[in-house]
Amino acid sequence: MNHSQSSDNILLREDKEGAVYLTLNRPDKFNTLSEAMLTALQKELDTIAVDPTVRCVVIAANGRGFCAGHDLREMRAHPDQAYYQMLFRNCSRLMQSVVALPVPVIAKVQGMATAAGCQLVASCDLAIAAESASFAVSGINVGLFCSTPAVALSRSIAPKRAFDMLISGNFIDAATALEWGLLSGVTADADLDAAMAGKVAQILSKSPAAVRFGKSMFHPQRQMALAEAYEFAGKVMAENMMSPDAGEGIDAFLAKRQPVWGQPGH
Repeated sequence: MNHSQSSDNILLREDKEGAVYLTLNRPDKFNTLSEAMLTALQKELDTIAVDPTVRCVVIAANGRGFCAGHDLREMRAHPDQAYYQMLFRNCSRLMQSVVALPVPVIAKVQGMATAAGCQLVASCDLAIAAESASFAVSGINVGLFCSTPAVALSRSIAPKRAFDMLISGNFIDAATALEWGLLSGVTADADLDAAMAGKVAQILSKSPAAVRFGKSMFHPQRQMALAEAYEFAGKVMAENMMSPDAGEGIDAFLAKRQPVWGQPGH
């Protein structure tokens, strides 16, 4: 198990049995995505992206809230359009890096996830929240429509529900977020750690190669026309079939035994 910290400890990293846990650590600021936080997260994701031994990533947060979005005080200190474009470009790159990462990314959510914090949840492949968690894209309340969060949100939930959240700034609770598709699971607050551990263990029990093949095709095919999506998925599945793990998995199934997966990175 490895631990590392970056940028004055605002982001914590723990490596455990192929899973990487990234924990936002500005609890007194509700883990806002300051420039330093964006930089620290981007650095870790870039490192993980080229590490063949990583099998899944959990994004969590310390304190009462998951993430309150951009640091508004920092933004007001730089009243310059070029600065804002740079900031939103860097945030958008981070969100796209989550989607493009070759392994599943799971958000572990407690408390509030608002604006770009809600965007981060929407960008993750899976998201498990405590039942007391709440979600909003509330920039509209301070005169700022959450345009970049809208990109991830509208690809995660139905457009009319997304626009209603964006134009009203209203919060939704975890049960509603689950029903609408923003979350993949909700659990009692006291059971959040156990639920996350169970989901990570489930992913780690699968073929590392098959999981990576799956992540590589799932998001791109959603942007394709139907025939193109099937063509792309067929190529990925054929390549997956040629992997040693697929041969081992099918042979094990036919022989009624447990498969022995190859190690990631080999």
